[in-house]
Amino acid sequence: MISPEDLKLLVRKLSSIEHISDAEKRAVETLPFTKRRLDSGHDIVREKDRPTQCCLILDGWACRYKILTEGKRQIMSFHIPGDIPDLQSLHLRVMDHNLATVTPCTVAFIPHEAVLDITRRFPGITGALWRDTLVDASIFREWMTGLGRRSASGRIAHLFCEMYVKLNALGLAEGYRCEWPITQVDIADALGLSNVHVNRVLQDLRSQKLIALGGRTLVIEDWHGLTEAAEFDPLYLHFDD
Repeated sequence: MISPEDLKLLVRKLSSIEHISDAEKRAVETLPFTKRRLDSGHDIVREKDRPTQCCLILDGWACRYKILTEGKRQIMSFHIPGDIPDLQSLHLRVMDHNLATVTPCTVAFIPHEAVLDITRRFPGITGALWRDTLVDASIFREWMTGLGRRSASGRIAHLFCEMYVKLNALGLAEGYRCEWPITQVDIADALGLSNVHVNRVLQDLRSQKLIALGGRTLVIEDWHGLTEAAEFDPLYLHFDD
């Protein structure tokens, strides 16, 4: 069932990275959209598609990815409720990668025309969406640094820190505990590691009592220790607070 309440999540996301006025918040909440429930592993948008709408993740997790000719998958980012991971399709007409669900997801599809209209009428929203794409680029730079220079342990610890901070900012995590639906295969495909190597690192992090992981839940038992292992500085996430 479609409800304006669904778009409050987008308001919360934009407010976490930029101040927007009450009038701008109300405008976002009245955007037209269609809502769909998708199974895990479902492509929301495919490479070479020409989308006419943006998707807002309402619940569940999604990822951007590419497939090489030999069938290997590279995950380039994970996305959580409140994210619009294909926002660039507003101005880049052809998709250059795939966007898929990692878990069952509820997705709101917002027509490009409606998004462009609201940005013309509300410059503050334009600024917030522009800032969101810049933060996206900042996250890509951090991932590139990790893939090129961090150890396997550092990469995985960094991913845990990043996703926890993002979830916490939206009120979707607290007390160093959050949902963790990402599999070892997903982690391997995101961080350029083998499944065996990921398994070994996770055992290592558990034995150091940095994390507990099981039942689709991540518990960070030693935040200071985990951030040290990851060399994690949340500056690159550019939260407004």
